[in-house]
Amino acid sequence: MTSIRTRFSKHQSAVDMPDRRRLLLAAAGLTAGALLLPSRVWAADPLDAPRSIGTVGERHDGYAVARDGATSDTQQLVNNINQKRQAFYQSKADEQGVSISAVQEIYAKAIFDKAPSGWWFLTPGGWKQK
Repeated sequence: MTSIRTRFSKHQSAVDMPDRRRLLLAAAGLTAGALLLPSRVWAADPLDAPRSIGTVGERHDGYAVARDGATSDTQQLVNNINQKRQAFYQSKADEQGVSISAVQEIYAKAIFDKAPSGWWFLTPGGWKQK
């Protein structure tokens, strides 16, 4: 997605910009706040493709799991993502003064709630497909 700044010429006057922005927002059905989100919000999750084909699932504790058929590259990706998640969960737990498991539970639920149909989840009872 290109930014508004790169879509319009630098030579336009500041007076033109608000009208063009309103038109763009109206046409896209977006709010100004949505356009100001950091670019990483729009970036695809590196686990989306392996989750979609079933080689990666999500665990009930907020961590990803390589499933049968995952390549060593996929396993390494899962390990890297889980390291980042663990650090993130710990920082949130420290900030809030709660246990890391409480944070993991919240994020695991959020991952499940936002997941499309077809993704796999490892529950205490075994693998379940959403």
